[in-house]
Amino acid sequence: MKSGDKFETIPCRSVAPGAGGLREFTLRTLYNILFLTFFVLSSPYYFWRMRRRGDWRAGFGERFAIYDAALKQALTNRHVIWLHAVSVGEVNLCTQLINALEPRVPNVKIVVSCTTTTGMAELRRRLPTRVSKIYYPVDRWKFVRRALATMNPEAIVLVEAEIWPNFLWRAKALDIPVFLANARLSDRSYPRYKKYAFLFRKLFASFAGVGCQNEQDAERLRAVGCRPDAVKVVGNLKFDAAKLSERSSLDVRGLLRQLGVPDDAQILVAGSTHDGEEILLADMARRLREKFPKLFLILVPRHFERCKDIGQKLKARGVKFIFRSEIFNGTDLPTDGLDCLLVNSTGELKFFYEPATVVFVGKSLTAFGGQNPIEPGAQGKAIVCGPNMQNFTDITRVFLDKNAAVQVKSPEELERVLGELLADDARRAALGRAALEVVAENLGAVERTVEMILPHLESRGILVRKKN
Repeated sequence: MKSGDKFETIPCRSVAPGAGGLREFTLRTLYNILFLTFFVLSSPYYFWRMRRRGDWRAGFGERFAIYDAALKQALTNRHVIWLHAVSVGEVNLCTQLINALEPRVPNVKIVVSCTTTTGMAELRRRLPTRVSKIYYPVDRWKFVRRALATMNPEAIVLVEAEIWPNFLWRAKALDIPVFLANARLSDRSYPRYKKYAFLFRKLFASFAGVGCQNEQDAERLRAVGCRPDAVKVVGNLKFDAAKLSERSSLDVRGLLRQLGVPDDAQILVAGSTHDGEEILLADMARRLREKFPKLFLILVPRHFERCKDIGQKLKARGVKFIFRSEIFNGTDLPTDGLDCLLVNSTGELKFFYEPATVVFVGKSLTAFGGQNPIEPGAQGKAIVCGPNMQNFTDITRVFLDKNAAVQVKSPEELERVLGELLADDARRAALGRAALEVVAENLGAVERTVEMILPHLESRGILVRKKN
């Protein structure tokens, strides 16, 4: 069947004859049927989510591998490396990889994709125009085929990405090396991948390189099918992404002064919070303010589109707050009696850590998984997290073992610990120093990941410069 025939729906080029080939053919056929069914049934929900987040129209066709002429022209006669970052967190890591990779491969065109509109906003904000930004294609065979035919990449780098079978099958059929960067299998996902190893083993075996965070992840990745020679322990990219020497591009102190918050105020920053945590923190701050009258709360929800609903709940509780979007230079703002700043923007969290007296790491108290403690650690802040840090188990363990963070088991314990830290300058300083040491000791993963990728590019005839 010709590549342009509209009935070509299942990638069969790499399927060998015989029982094994028939089994794989059956798996691929079943996957495509199930995927299409799920896609049709779930699309109203995902379309609603995109509309809710806003700015969904721009680039919408790219999700179905429909690209404009400008992108196609930019790719013409170029060696292309395609990097993929799902959302905002992965975009931060991807940016670091691109900054390290670009000088080593000067003649290469870099394309970076993401899945969410918030991720795309961050890509556009953080990366120059010479780097093309697109949305990742829906994992239906004809969209994947068209996307890879347009990009024609020399290599693909997935940054903490989900495993999409059609994409990987097609890349393998085209002999495109695919790399996993900052790879890990969590305590929740590992048993599932191991249980269904017969489905995933060949997919994992197809990776040209797998840069994982530690030896435990390396063992797990080998167990689910990654080739031992492809797996490299490089460390966690999130430590490098914290960028210890980076200067802030947002004057948070200046913003707080506009709100009448004095420089000697104690600032409690709750970062990447999830549903329920904002109200708990607001109630705690109100009670703590009886002992610490200059305490000011900064809430930074993980999903900014929730801020309207959070604002209504805060208002109902009598919390005097202002949205981040209301702060503009020269605008008259309330400067008396404010309790809280509610940050309804993306990509600014690390800047709001700068004036923090104490930091609470969100999604760890009322939700499952936790968020990244490295960014506040890189700024030498006293960090507190809840019991649910499963997505950052190894990182959290390092911080706790080095006495660089405090983990609590309940809202009641959180309030008690916050009060103790607000009252104890020496303990906060000790936690902050230890956190800085943890981050400094774990730098270098970005460079090690780049070194894993470069030999494969060089073998494909791409000019690779030595590191200066």
